[in-house]
Amino acid sequence: MRLFRTCASVLLGILTSLLFNRSECQPATVNPDMGTSARVSTSSPLPHPTNGSLSQSTTGPLPQSTTSPPPPPPSPPPESVTTLEPREDEVTTTVPIATTSPPTKKGRTMSVTPDPNTIVFIRRDVKGPNCQVCVGEDPDKTCNAKELVLRDASITSVSFTCLRPQDVFKVEINREIDCTEVTCSNNIVRTESLLFPDFNRTFTWDPKIMVTTRAFQLDFPEPGMRQIPNSETCPDEHMYHIIAYQRTGPATIGTFCRDGGITRIQVLYKGRVSLEVPGDRKLEPVDFKVSVGPQADVLATIQVALPRGVSNTDFISANYPKDFPSQQKMSWDFLVPGMHSYTIIFPDVTSPQCLKNQVGVEYLTEGKKAPDRTALMDPQPAHRQGNFAMTLQNCETNRTVQGLRLSFRISVMRSGHPVLCTVDLTQKRGLTLSIAKRGSDPYCEMSKDSVVSENITIPSGTKASLSFLDCPSEDLFLTATETIVCKARSLCPDVVLAIPGLDTCLPMPLQSFSWDLQVPVKGTVGLQSPEGTLRHSLPGQECNGTVSLLLTEKHGVSMGHFCPGGIISKVQVRSSVTVTASSKDLSLARRPLLNATFTEEISDSIIYSVSPRVGDPSFLATPNWPGGMAPSSTIAWIVSLPDQCEADLRFINISQPKCEETHTCIRVQTLGSLEEMLSRREDEAAADKLLVSGSFYLNMTNCLVKDGQFSVLTRVTVQKKSSILLSIILGSVGALLLLLIALAVICLVIKKRRTMIKEPSIYIGKGNIFLPGDGMFPKTRADNDSHVYASIDETMVYGHLLQDQGYMENIQEHIQGIPVDSYRTFTGQVDIPPVILATSPEQELDHRPEKDIYRPFLDPAESFHPARPRTPIGRQDSLGFEDRRMVDNELYTFKNTGDINKIRLSAELQPEPGVDGQDLDWEDSM
Repeated sequence: MRLFRTCASVLLGILTSLLFNRSECQPATVNPDMGTSARVSTSSPLPHPTNGSLSQSTTGPLPQSTTSPPPPPPSPPPESVTTLEPREDEVTTTVPIATTSPPTKKGRTMSVTPDPNTIVFIRRDVKGPNCQVCVGEDPDKTCNAKELVLRDASITSVSFTCLRPQDVFKVEINREIDCTEVTCSNNIVRTESLLFPDFNRTFTWDPKIMVTTRAFQLDFPEPGMRQIPNSETCPDEHMYHIIAYQRTGPATIGTFCRDGGITRIQVLYKGRVSLEVPGDRKLEPVDFKVSVGPQADVLATIQVALPRGVSNTDFISANYPKDFPSQQKMSWDFLVPGMHSYTIIFPDVTSPQCLKNQVGVEYLTEGKKAPDRTALMDPQPAHRQGNFAMTLQNCETNRTVQGLRLSFRISVMRSGHPVLCTVDLTQKRGLTLSIAKRGSDPYCEMSKDSVVSENITIPSGTKASLSFLDCPSEDLFLTATETIVCKARSLCPDVVLAIPGLDTCLPMPLQSFSWDLQVPVKGTVGLQSPEGTLRHSLPGQECNGTVSLLLTEKHGVSMGHFCPGGIISKVQVRSSVTVTASSKDLSLARRPLLNATFTEEISDSIIYSVSPRVGDPSFLATPNWPGGMAPSSTIAWIVSLPDQCEADLRFINISQPKCEETHTCIRVQTLGSLEEMLSRREDEAAADKLLVSGSFYLNMTNCLVKDGQFSVLTRVTVQKKSSILLSIILGSVGALLLLLIALAVICLVIKKRRTMIKEPSIYIGKGNIFLPGDGMFPKTRADNDSHVYASIDETMVYGHLLQDQGYMENIQEHIQGIPVDSYRTFTGQVDIPPVILATSPEQELDHRPEKDIYRPFLDPAESFHPARPRTPIGRQDSLGFEDRRMVDNELYTFKNTGDINKIRLSAELQPEPGVDGQDLDWEDSM
C-alpha cells in the first residue's frame, strides 16, 4: 500500500512536469508521516485546479472509505528520504516534492454537564491511534491518554486529540444509591442521560443497604426480564448485569434482557446494576424500582412468572460458568399458571469437592410447610402443579478444584385435564346458548363435539358435548336467548320473565339473558315489574342494582336501560320487543324480573304510565337517550297525579333536528280535556316550563329526520295545589281583624284624652295639698286668677342678681356641701325673733286631696335649689312677720310691716285657738 502511494505521487509529478515542459527537476521526496495527507509543491506556480483536480495547497485528511483501513506502519524519522529508482526500460524523471513538517493533529471538543451525584469515567477501551482526552481550556488544559474522571455537576469542556474518539474510549456513568432500613435515595431509576451518545456507554448503579442482613429489591415492569448466558447478547443490545458484593468477593447474579418472566430480584446487602449500550444504539432503557427488601440469608432471590402454554425457560447459578460461591445459597420463586404442570431438568451440573456440609437442592411447594430436598444427581420434580420455590445450597468447597455450577431448565405444559360439560336443551324449547372467548389468551381451547372453535352456539332443542382446556372462567362469556312467540292475541297468556336453570357443569357464570317477545301485526307488548315500578337509567342516575334490563324495539332501536324501583308502572310497545337482563352472575337472580302481557294495538309507538311522587323531581327521557328517537315514531307518557296536586313541567334538554318531512311536536294535554295546554314544533319557540293542574298526557312525535336528532329530557315536580278561595278568605279575615284592632286603639286613645285634664301644678312643701279650683279653696278674688302661675323662670326674673359677686359667693358657700331637698337651721344673728303661725297636723290631714285623681306636681327632689323654711300661713298675719335675712334683700322690697298683703299664696285657714301670736321654731327639715 505504501509503495502504491509512492508510485502514485511519482506519476503525478511526471505528468505535471510533462505538462509544463520542465527540464530541470529536483529529486522527489515523500514524507511518510503524512499518511493519507500530503502537501505537493512545485518550483513554479500551478494553474487553478478545476473540479476533480488537485489544489495547489491541500491540507487535511482525504476522504475515508467505507471500510476502515489497517493501522499505518511506524513512521520513519523526518530526516529519512525515500528515493525511487526507475527501471531500465523507463525514462528517468524526477518530480520535485517539498518536505514539510507533520501536520497539526485535529480533534474533537464537546461540553459535558454530568448529572448531580453522578461520576463520569472516560477510559481507553482498545489499543489504537495515539489519542488523548483533555479537560479544560488552554493554557490550563490537562490531558490523559488512559482515563478521565468528571465529578462536578457543572459545564465542563472535554476534548480529544483524535477525530473519532468513540473508537478508542468508552464511557461509564456511575451513581450510588444509599438505602436505609425503610427507603432508598432513588426509588425509581430512570436512564435519561444524553452524555456521549455515540460512545459505548455503561450505566452503573450501586445500591447499598445499611443492614447487612437485609436485601435490596429490584422490581421490573411488565413484561419483565429474562436471563441469558453471559456469552450471549440481547436482541436490542441493551444488556443488564447484576452483581452481588460479598466478603469473599463479587458474584455475578446473571445477565438479563428485557421481555421475560423475571419480575423481581433481591440481592443481599450490597451490589451493582449495570446497563451496557453500544455507541450506535439509541438508548431505550427499562425504568426499574429500587426498594428495601426483607431479611435474607441467601445471596439472591429471583422471582419468575412462568408463561402460559408450552415453554422452556433456562436459568443459571451465580458466576456461571465459573464456580458458585462457597457456603452460599441462591433461590428462585416460580409462579406457575393455572392448569399447567412443570418439569425441572439439569442439563449442565458440576458437583464440588466439599470440605464441610453437603450440596443440595430444596423445593418448597405452595401450601406446604416442609421442603423436599434432593441431591444434584437425583431425579428432579416432574409433572407437578402449583407455585414453588427452588433453593440451591453450596457447601464449603475446595477451591483448588472445579467447584459447583448449575444450569437448569423449567419446562411448562398444559395439565391435560380439560373441563367437560354436556348441555341438553331438548326439554327447553326456545332456549339457545352461546359461548364466546372474551379474553386474548391464545392457549384457551374450547370445543363442541370435539370440534375446536372460538365461538360455540347450542341451538334450541339440541344436545352438545363441550370441552374447555386451559380456559379461565373470566375469559369466557355465556349468553342465553329465549324466544316467545304470540301468534294470536286471544291465545297468548301472560308470561313471567325469569332466569331458567342451566347445567351446572358449565365452568362460567351466566352474564346475559334475552327474551325475544314476538307479537302479531297490530299487537302490543305490555311490561310490568313484579316489584311494582321501574326506573329509567339516565346519565348521572344509573341503576345501581345487581340486574339491569335493556329494552330494544323490533328494528333494534334501544329504548334504554331500566331497573326496579321508580315511577314507571307500565310500558307498552307497539311492536316486538327484546328484553336483555345483564349481571355478573344471573344465576343468583331467583325472582321474576318482568311480567309480559299481549294486548290490542295502541296509538303511539311507546306509552309509559308514570306516577311521580310529591316533592321528588322525576325525569322523563325519550327512547335511546341521549341519542335520538326513531324517525316518524311517537311516544307518550300518561302522568297520574295525586288529588289536590299539580305538576311543574320543565323541558331541561331539547335537541331538535332538521326535518325532511312533517315536523316534530311536543304536546301537553290534561286527561279528560280536548284542549291542548302546549303544542310546539321544531321551528317554533315556546316556553320551557308549564304548570299542569292535574293528571296529563305528554306526547312527542318525531319527523323524518334529515339532519340531527330529536331528543327531550323533561323534569316533572309534583306539589300540592294552593287554594285560591282559601287564600281570599284568609286575606279578608286578616284585613278585618287588623281594622278592628285599629278602631279599638283609636277609641281607647280618644277616651283617655277626654278623661285627662291638663292643669298646672304648684309646689307646697308641707301643709295643705290641694289643687286650685277645689271647692274648699276660698277665693277673695272671685273673678281674678292673676295669682295662679303655670311656671316661673327664676333665672329670668332674678338673673341680674347673679352679676353681684358678693351674692354669688354667698350662694356658692350656702349650696356647697348641702344635699338637695334638705334644710339646715339658720345660725346667723337675728335682731327680732320671727312670729310664725302654723296649723296643726290634724288640720293638715283634713285637707288632703281626694285619691284616684290625677294631679300633676313637681317633686321637691327634682329641684336644684335647697328647700326653703316652712312658713306657717295665717289668715292675715302670715305676711306680717319679718325675717331679718330678707330685710336688706331686694326680694323684700314688696313687703310693708303692718299692711295686709292681698296676694294669696295659699287657702285661708281658721287659726287654731291658743296658737295666735305664739312664736314657733324653724323646722329642721321639710
